[in-house]
Amino acid sequence: MKLQELFKMQAELDHFIQSNQNITEDVFRKKGLSLLVELAELANETRCFKFWSSKKASERSVILEEYVDSIHFLLSLGIEKDLNTLENWPEPISEKDLTELFLQTQYAIQAFLKNYSMSNYMEIWSCYGGIAVALEFSYDEVLDAYMKKNKTNYDRQNEGY
Repeated sequence: MKLQELFKMQAELDHFIQSNQNITEDVFRKKGLSLLVELAELANETRCFKFWSSKKASERSVILEEYVDSIHFLLSLGIEKDLNTLENWPEPISEKDLTELFLQTQYAIQAFLKNYSMSNYMEIWSCYGGIAVALEFSYDEVLDAYMKKNKTNYDRQNEGY
């Protein structure tokens, strides 16, 4: 998947939000925590780790929306550290177990928050690619869902979210 269009859209949204909310502080760490929270929300919707419960995962559409919430913050973090030169989604990691994918992704995010290197950034993208594969999300589905959520985020800002 070509990422440059998404980086451009995210940069415009970030600028809109920061202007609309009159944000002047450095919010990189807050965005990092937001990404970790979104990852946890995604895991919660899949229920992959809830061995004690027989309740099924949320609807696919709910899981996809949570997934793209993470993508918004992942793009935004890359923009903040001038890593938005990444052209294509890196090769997804091949782990099939969702619990392990979530743990590996959390570790990759933490590593990036300590060292803002392109290799650490790409590792997060690879983890999210692995999650997409495990959840059977195509790149076209992710792109379409991102576009829809991007519009929703503008609408929310305009409505005083």
